[in-house]
Amino acid sequence: MNYWLLKSEPDVWSIEQQKKVGSKGIIWDGVRNYQAANNLKKMKKGDLCFFYHSNIGKEIVGIVTVIKTAFIDPTDNNKKFVAIKVQFKEQLKKAVSLENIKKNKALNHLSLLKQSRLSVMPIDFKSWKIICKMSNIIQKN
Repeated sequence: MNYWLLKSEPDVWSIEQQKKVGSKGIIWDGVRNYQAANNLKKMKKGDLCFFYHSNIGKEIVGIVTVIKTAFIDPTDNNKKFVAIKVQFKEQLKKAVSLENIKKNKALNHLSLLKQSRLSVMPIDFKSWKIICKMSNIIQKN
């Protein structure tokens, strides 16, 4: 299993909206950065992703699961970019702010800090566990 971080502006798509969609999940589309798109292509069914509210809030607020791997993004008229489908898994008991992530030296290597405009990025397992602990959730994986 791999771990990722997906960014969404909460006024465009929020963790609350993701939760309401339920088990059928929703297409994660609109990614137009090649590096982010390549990360989408690497995702496998069952991978876990942190759901990050960007611009407003700047915090990790939940976890989603990849339920369908990369396919041509239906919003891309040129058919160059891909989308995935994700399903709500859980909302974090305590959101983990960008400010708190920056304060944790064990997380200073994350793309979230190094490439702040990247919308889809990998998270190593050690960092995943640290962030889960910061949010007061117990990860079973």
